Amino acid sequence: MANQKDHKEQLNVEDALTQSEAFIIKNKNLIIGVVAAIVIVVAGVLIYKNMYAEPREAKAQSALVGAQSYFEADAFEQALNGDSISTEGFLEVAEQFSGTKAANLARAYAGICYMRLGKHENAVKELDKFNGNDFMVSPAILGAIGNSYAELNQLDKASSYLIKAADNADNNSLSPIYLIQAGDILVKQGKYDDAVKAYTKIKEKYFQSFQAMDIDKYIERAKLLK
Repeated sequence: MANQKDHKEQLNVEDALTQSEAFIIKNKNLIIGVVAAIVIVVAGVLIYKNMYAEPREAKAQSALVGAQSYFEADAFEQALNGDSISTEGFLEVAEQFSGTKAANLARAYAGICYMRLGKHENAVKELDKFNGNDFMVSPAILGAIGNSYAELNQLDKASSYLIKAADNADNNSLSPIYLIQAGDILVKQGKYDDAVKAYTKIKEKYFQSFQAMDIDKYIERAKLLK
């Protein structure tokens, strides 16, 4: 009985193998085509990365250096637009090397330059193009957008971005700063309950921060104004 069972299993295995061989023979061209396509795609990705993307990223990083030097010297106009000698500005780097990490960073720099020059509409446009999830940089960009909206007197957007920046940062260093800024804007708008909520979050969640030391006076002020 056991021998018959083993014999049947052996026949089933042999039958499966035969069917597999038949399928391979029948679809040989299709299989070769699929394998070739995979090889081409993998080769294409490697070629793109090694011969185009990485060298382009390196060139973009190099192009940033001059603009960063102007930025550090508070020469924001030159940092934005470059000079007539050899330095490319952040705007040109962002356009010329679009899609690179350096171009993304150039957008952030350009937005901050516009802020420092008092051109807040342009600042918002550039900062909004920045794409990142770094736990320090991303909240700072959101906070900068919020402060630009505040300068443009678009207070709803300003407080919204500042609260979003605080939530995004979620730490004792940045979050309390953005929450106080948001709270002050909400007080200015007469939204006292929302202001108290922003201030109270510092007291309850970021109680180890420097701002938490005298946050009670902010809370009391908002309640009294209400």
